[in-house]
Amino acid sequence: MSATPFNFAGLPEQFSRYERSKIVILPIPFDKTSTWVKGSDKGPRAIIEASRHLELYDIETGSEVYQHGIFTGKAVHASDSESMIRKVGDRVATCLDDGKFVVAIGGEHSVSLGVVRAYARFVNDMSVLHLDAHSDMRDTYDGDRYSHACVMRRVKEVTGNIVSVGIRSMDSSELGFLDIKKIFYAEQIYASDSWMKKVSDRLSDNVYITIDLDVFDPGIMPSTGTPEPGGLNWYQVTKLLRAVSMRRNIVGFDVVELCPSENKAPDFLAAKLIYNLLSYKYSYR
Repeated sequence: MSATPFNFAGLPEQFSRYERSKIVILPIPFDKTSTWVKGSDKGPRAIIEASRHLELYDIETGSEVYQHGIFTGKAVHASDSESMIRKVGDRVATCLDDGKFVVAIGGEHSVSLGVVRAYARFVNDMSVLHLDAHSDMRDTYDGDRYSHACVMRRVKEVTGNIVSVGIRSMDSSELGFLDIKKIFYAEQIYASDSWMKKVSDRLSDNVYITIDLDVFDPGIMPSTGTPEPGGLNWYQVTKLLRAVSMRRNIVGFDVVELCPSENKAPDFLAAKLIYNLLSYKYSYR
């Protein structure tokens, strides 16, 4: 018996060739600016490994999104933030030129900037849905403008329409750069689902989604570089993603900041989150 291919979901060649696939998984194993728990560079491989154990039928949508084809690209490697952002942008732009839907998996959150910059060249009136425990709106951190703690400040320079969800940690210097109508603090939304429609209302029709896994409560997602108590649960996040997918055009997304450990459950959560969001994307729009 042949070994399962090392690509997302372990798909056979029939469903994982680049030419046949609508979807591209782009691993970005970069971890240079994280300031506490290191190891997000090992996140992409851990997610792909866990994805090989997914059931490919999605119960919620009654679909098998893998049949659209999911190609797993070669990892983007770089020695510093600026070259990483440039290389990621070039790779994503090539995929978009070929009509692909790109899912980037990190790596620290700074990898998202290269993806967003590329998408902004191809997509008009693009907003960004930002799921995170941290606002990431510092101008610099430890003298670095491209730190993971500054990524949404840099994204704001690309597209001013950012809606942030799950925030529960920030520095006072960030307050002046936040749009209070477009930030949904975890403490304000945990008790009901009424906020989900408001999130969709504040997004433009074309939406890029960036998901820092520390948006989840560390009780179910302990494997992150900066875990914060009081996070969202699985169904809060997936219900939001489903609601946005039904009302808006998801153009691409990333999942970042997994720091894998011996506990494999967080790795599988990240893999299933990717597969669920792809299922929503190709079922509803």
